[in-house]
Amino acid sequence: MLMSKLVGERTKTIPSEAVIKSHIMLLKSGFIKLVTNGVWTLSMPAKKIAENIQRIVREEMDAIGGQECLFPVVMPRDLWEQSGRYKSIGDEMVRFKDRNDRDLVLGMTHEEAAVHFVRDSVKSYQQLPFMIYQIQTKFRDEARSRGGLIRVREFTMKDGYSFHETQEDLAEYYEKVYEAYFRIFSRIGLKNFIAVKSDTGMMGGSIAHEYMLLTDVGEDTLIICSECDYKANMEVAECQPRINGYEKLLPLEEVFTGAAKEIKEVSSFLGGTSQKKIIKAVCYNLKGDTGKTVLCFIRGDLEINESKLKKVLKSDIIPADLLGTNIIAGNIGPVGIEESPNLKIIFDKSLDNCINMVCGANKEEYHLLNVCIKRDFSANEFLDISKVNSQDFCPKCGAKLKINNGIEIGNIFQLGTKYTKSMEMKVLNREGKEINPIMGCYGIGIGRAISAIAEEYADDKGLSWPMSVAPWKVYICALRADDQNIFLKASDLYDKLIKAGVDTIFDDRLASPGFKFADCDLMGIPIRLVISPRSLEKNIVELQKRDGSLKEEVPYEMCVERIIQLCRG
Repeated sequence: MLMSKLVGERTKTIPSEAVIKSHIMLLKSGFIKLVTNGVWTLSMPAKKIAENIQRIVREEMDAIGGQECLFPVVMPRDLWEQSGRYKSIGDEMVRFKDRNDRDLVLGMTHEEAAVHFVRDSVKSYQQLPFMIYQIQTKFRDEARSRGGLIRVREFTMKDGYSFHETQEDLAEYYEKVYEAYFRIFSRIGLKNFIAVKSDTGMMGGSIAHEYMLLTDVGEDTLIICSECDYKANMEVAECQPRINGYEKLLPLEEVFTGAAKEIKEVSSFLGGTSQKKIIKAVCYNLKGDTGKTVLCFIRGDLEINESKLKKVLKSDIIPADLLGTNIIAGNIGPVGIEESPNLKIIFDKSLDNCINMVCGANKEEYHLLNVCIKRDFSANEFLDISKVNSQDFCPKCGAKLKINNGIEIGNIFQLGTKYTKSMEMKVLNREGKEINPIMGCYGIGIGRAISAIAEEYADDKGLSWPMSVAPWKVYICALRADDQNIFLKASDLYDKLIKAGVDTIFDDRLASPGFKFADCDLMGIPIRLVISPRSLEKNIVELQKRDGSLKEEVPYEMCVERIIQLCRG
């Protein structure tokens, strides 16, 4: 590739919404260009990086028996009706009609297409297990695109689907994919990543893991124990039970608190009462059923974990509209309030054995002091609906938990029979009985992987690609390209490297050394070769690695051999 012919403008002008390193540098280098919110064009070098990542993904998927196929982007409504997801998925799925008024959807995930593909041809346990996968463009009408390629609407993804006779067989294969993902992310150059337990969300199933790049700019919150192997996404993280210490029971008392309604306000009004001693009330409506209120009680220093709450309710939730109810916002408490057909009450585990607490009096401008479970109110059960925080302790070993941020770079799910059952895929098992095969699902976002690598490696000068995914391995800088001898020498080296199978870009432009070096650094090419009047006199080539780990002068005749050696690692 000749630099003078490369399409894609390098720029210093960056929009204000680009605030994270990978987004900024991918824009500056001309690797990506925004088309519309969450939709990007990839220039040639970014496309080459994507292809290198895809090659590594394919090699690892094929190594564990994956069969690559290609599902359609557009699917008919009836497939999604069969699975039950046509209505359960919200506005993020694009629905439209064709010219014959038939309902269609844009694929944002392909479980339905995978089951449709195999359900008529796979009839026996003898054909199991198998895994099919694709690398395909998808569209999700994401409400808040951000971070360049990190959170987008149109994206390229590797998604795989495995089918099994037994749960034990799925668990065995799941472990193979679990390890294969570690190899993939290591091979594409990532270092600071982990796998954490995660929520299955709209995918369904019982067990899931996410692979996370640990970075301060990540929007996922991770709970990690530094003393053992416990790691989980905030959505599913657990901790040791929070102990409410024993105290002598004090008499219940009603006090005027006026306009104090928020936890901090009530704490301050009562002379600095600890937030741990206040019962917080949080209200929701079930999505699609605003006539039913869900009232959650939790310790005042904690936050509701809405992902956990959704699992308890088996429904999506929205903030409650309390108009038309007798619930007094800001003064809600568990004393004297009862469940009804239109009111469901849930108590968090943090309130188990609570004594001498403060809560709303269910009366405008009043709270209750010294509220005690069993004496003043009762709960049938306490459920885990709270977020873990840095004051909590590991559920496995008891050590203090830490909070990190991360970018999700991959996910794997044990789906169970959610899709094969709803879509009526059946096979005969070893006993001759019809069963629904058990599925696993495995995804990696290619564009997000590009951003993750950029985020981990970029510096103030620009991008810095690992050798395994770099768009070109070598960047040849011909200083004084108008000098025929220099130009011929650089061209000869370029031809030899190409013949040797080394992907190389040749900067043949008539530009200053500083300008060329800056572009080389910005684009992140691993090896820079400089041919100049000085090097021509000495019959050497100046070799330098982008990461600063190597700088040397190599005899011209040995340059290709040295480059091949460096590319092999």
